Amino acid sequence: MPIKWKVALVEDDKRLARAVVNGLGEEGYTVRSVESAGRGLELVKEWNPEVVLLDLMLPDNDGPELFESFRAHTDAALVGISAKASVSDRIAGLKMGADDYVSKPFQLEELMARVEAVIRRHRGKGGARIVSGDVVVDLSDGRATRAGRQLGLTGIEFRILAALMRNSGQLVTYAQLGEAVWAVATGPDSNSLEVHVSRIRQKLEHDGASRLIHTVRGLGYRFTPE
Repeated sequence: MPIKWKVALVEDDKRLARAVVNGLGEEGYTVRSVESAGRGLELVKEWNPEVVLLDLMLPDNDGPELFESFRAHTDAALVGISAKASVSDRIAGLKMGADDYVSKPFQLEELMARVEAVIRRHRGKGGARIVSGDVVVDLSDGRATRAGRQLGLTGIEFRILAALMRNSGQLVTYAQLGEAVWAVATGPDSNSLEVHVSRIRQKLEHDGASRLIHTVRGLGYRFTPE
C-alpha cells in the first residue's frame, strides 16, 4: 500500500469517528482520532499531521475560533466538520485559518474527496511542509532543513526523508519506501537503499547532531524525532 498522508480527526462522536477512521484507513491514510480540542492540539503538536478534520462542537471548546487555535500550531490543512455552522460562522472560520468545511451528515465519499482536494491545494502553497522535531521538509520547493540548516539533499534523498517523516515514529518498510520514492513496490535493492539512507544520515547528523533515522533490521527504517 502506498504511504499516504497523516490525518488527525478531532471528533467527540465515537460512532462517526470510527466510521471516518476506518474509511480513510481503507484508502491508505494514517488516521488518529481524539475527542476534545485540548487533546487535538496535543496531537497536532506531537504528530504533525498534514490534515486536521475538526468538529466545531466539542465539549471543551466550540465555534470557528477553534481554527485560530489550531492554526497557531500547525501548517496542516484544516477542514471543519459541523452540523450547524451558519454562513457567518463559515466566513469567520475561513478568515481564522480554515481551508474547507464539511456539513453533517455527510457521505464518506464526500469527505474523502474533500480531503484529497484540500491536500492538492495545500501542496501547491508555501505552507505545504512536513515538520518533525527540528527537521522541516518543504514540499513546495524541494528543500529540507534541520534546525534551520539546509541539508542539500538530492531528489531521491529528499523523497526518502519525506516518506519517513510522513510516518514519524512508525516503521516504514522497504516495500513502502520503494512505492513512495520509486513508484514501484520493489524499489532498489536493500544495499542501494542503505547507501541513500546513509547519505541522508550524514547530512542530518552534521556537527554531532543526534541520529533520527533508525534501521529496523530486515524490515525498513523508522524516523524518530527528538
